[in-house]
Amino acid sequence: MGTFEGKTVIITGGGRAVLSDGRCGSIGYGIATAFAKEGANLVLTGRNMKKLNDAKEELERLYGVKVLPVQADVNAGQDNEAVVENVVKQTIDTFGDIHVLINNAQASASGVTLKDHTTEQFDLAVYSGLYATFYYMKACYPYLAKTKGSVINFASGAGLFGNFGQSAYAAAKEGIRGLSRVAATEWGKDGINVNVVAPLAWTAQLENWENAYPEAFKANVKMPPMGYYGDVEKDIGRACVSLASDDMKYLSGETLTLEGGMGLRP
Repeated sequence: MGTFEGKTVIITGGGRAVLSDGRCGSIGYGIATAFAKEGANLVLTGRNMKKLNDAKEELERLYGVKVLPVQADVNAGQDNEAVVENVVKQTIDTFGDIHVLINNAQASASGVTLKDHTTEQFDLAVYSGLYATFYYMKACYPYLAKTKGSVINFASGAGLFGNFGQSAYAAAKEGIRGLSRVAATEWGKDGINVNVVAPLAWTAQLENWENAYPEAFKANVKMPPMGYYGDVEKDIGRACVSLASDDMKYLSGETLTLEGGMGLRP
């Protein structure tokens, strides 16, 4: 029996993406795989229903878990609270509780310099990342307080180090980091632990960025000393499983920076 058997995990941006070599290229799906191996019920959100349904089919077939895919896109042009509340309602109607919330979804126009950034591009990053995290945390709070659950949010080295061509992305990620620290302070009394992961993993998004903006990629993305980028499941996903486990309840309000070669693989 897995450590999350019978528990429910919401993962935003959980669709299955594929690298050019056919391997999994999505952090959200890597996290979903790690929790599926521990027996968790999964709620996967995203903009692309095909990617969500592909994830559902594979995870249910391989690991025998239940997966609820829900199309959800937080953006500047709609009632985002209603979008998120619909996800939470479907989760409760299907599984009854929420034990872990993972805010992974993020879109951005990375590679565009600050002077060339448009308001629409800035909104894209801030709504899909920071606002989505805010709305999901608020909507899930009463259920996480009931289950003494966990929140894992995603930041980035772009915000920590000021990466070239990632102004809106960095702003969104630093906002998420600040929001997470406040939530850790306020929600600790409720038994909810809140942490931030700032990963460097090889993903389809990173692969596309390298192809579209090779100079910005070279300026920002450095191979870790151990010679490999983080694996979306074995490094990032397993770290999330550990952070959400009962053994890690004492750790809250921390930012964990994950890169390949850090000895995190089981």
